Amino acid sequence: MSDLDYPDDLRYTTDHEWIRVGADGMVRIGITAFAQDALGDVVYVSLPAAGETVAVGDACGEVESTKSVSDVYAPLEGEVTAVNPALDATPELINSDPYGEGWMFEMKLADSSALEALMDSETYQASLT
Repeated sequence: MSDLDYPDDLRYTTDHEWIRVGADGMVRIGITAFAQDALGDVVYVSLPAAGETVAVGDACGEVESTKSVSDVYAPLEGEVTAVNPALDATPELINSDPYGEGWMFEMKLADSSALEALMDSETYQASLT
């Protein structure tokens, strides 16, 4: 695992999603380096629609790779405010830049205190062993 990156400024889920909290309180969500590495080459991404309300644990999208199709789960409750339009044409951004250009969607949280239940980088990495 040591060759994969897990930035300290993000929160993580057991479903291998990362969450970045923006200055405006919005959160940006994607899948971790571990998840994209396990999936292999990503060829298609299905994401929730902007305006859709999701609950924790809802399957709200899919990532299709050359190896498999995996659900993307909502890590928090809230309203989807934006999806990454670049993934339509270049889904491989999830592989090449999972924490940057490969982000999946943004949400306005129903309750920001829910972030406290998510893992920090160290705890997430320990869960992978």
